Amino acid sequence: MSQVIFSVDRGGAGPGSDLDDEMTLNMGPHHPSTHGVLRFVISTDGEIIRKAVPDVGYLHRSIEKIGERCTYSGFMPYTDRVDYVAAMFANEAWASACEKLMGIEVPKRAQYLRVISCELNRIGSHMIALGAMAMDVGAVTPFPWALREREHVNDFIEELCGARLTFNYHRIGGVSFDMPKGWADKVKRWLDGFEPIMVEFDRLISLNDIFIKRLANVAVVTAEEAKDWGLVGPNLRASGVRWDLRKEDGYSVYPELDFDVPVGRGRYGTVGDCWDRFYVRVEECRESAKILRQALDKIDEHPEDDILGKLPKKMRPDGEAYARIESARGDMGCYVIGRGAEEAYRARFRTGSFTAMAMIEAKSPGLFLADLVALIASFDVVAPEIDR
Repeated sequence: MSQVIFSVDRGGAGPGSDLDDEMTLNMGPHHPSTHGVLRFVISTDGEIIRKAVPDVGYLHRSIEKIGERCTYSGFMPYTDRVDYVAAMFANEAWASACEKLMGIEVPKRAQYLRVISCELNRIGSHMIALGAMAMDVGAVTPFPWALREREHVNDFIEELCGARLTFNYHRIGGVSFDMPKGWADKVKRWLDGFEPIMVEFDRLISLNDIFIKRLANVAVVTAEEAKDWGLVGPNLRASGVRWDLRKEDGYSVYPELDFDVPVGRGRYGTVGDCWDRFYVRVEECRESAKILRQALDKIDEHPEDDILGKLPKKMRPDGEAYARIESARGDMGCYVIGRGAEEAYRARFRTGSFTAMAMIEAKSPGLFLADLVALIASFDVVAPEIDR
């Protein structure tokens, strides 16, 4: 079945009209480069964009309202849909908020399993972002390269929890399963090959001269703009702001692990351009590999620990709590209010894609149409984080 990707409206203008040089393009909601069911209403003068306005809401499913109709534990599978590309982080955000609300302590082994599962998921999410961004601007080969590594990650996570996309792995108080026998060694062997592959990935695409010229100095976001607009995660760090909740907030067992926080340096253009946003994610994959090696070694120090903490007989908390974690797309926060019932009185998620989407309209004027595709891809937005 054919699908219209772009539609054009000249507003009834004829030759000689004041609007003769302006077109309105509807990009999406099924354009592959919008990375989900997103629509942009674009005003252009030829190939130059005058304005690109996001039109969101096509994926709204009232997930937060569902959180107020399910029990605290029963809502966990729904959190996978907050970010289906990196669902482990949404699991952890909800679990952490509930644990803070109810005063539940998570065993050390479960904390390490959370870190391991999340860092694997971070690599898998970034592989999609990097491969799709390269393909969006015309380089097809890096995408299957990235998908190949993501398939290995999916295989590992499937062995861990039985699912490949929407995991439902974390639990309030811990995790649902311990890692299988021999699983840690398999992950380490894969890491031995993954780290050299990222060097090859740089040669293939990151440091490719055509790719650099395509992205360097495009849609520059300064550090002040990034902070003013509320950007988080790789999008914030690409602008030179060294802010990572794994370091700044020190949650879970991250303070016990040694890793760096990559930031944009303007290596081939200006700090905060599209290339910096791409390459920060490349470097984060390497840092996640370092974290995984350490966590897989340190978890052996807690072989007898439970994977689930002691839970109250009835989860009927009274009060409110906010927890936030460093997702693949940055600061993901979860706010929950309890009023003594088995369901939350209020559940609310704060995600990185929503604020990134708001900035596209501000950064699009003056870009070429083809550069808008690069801008959208560089922010790594995912539709369910925008429409909840």
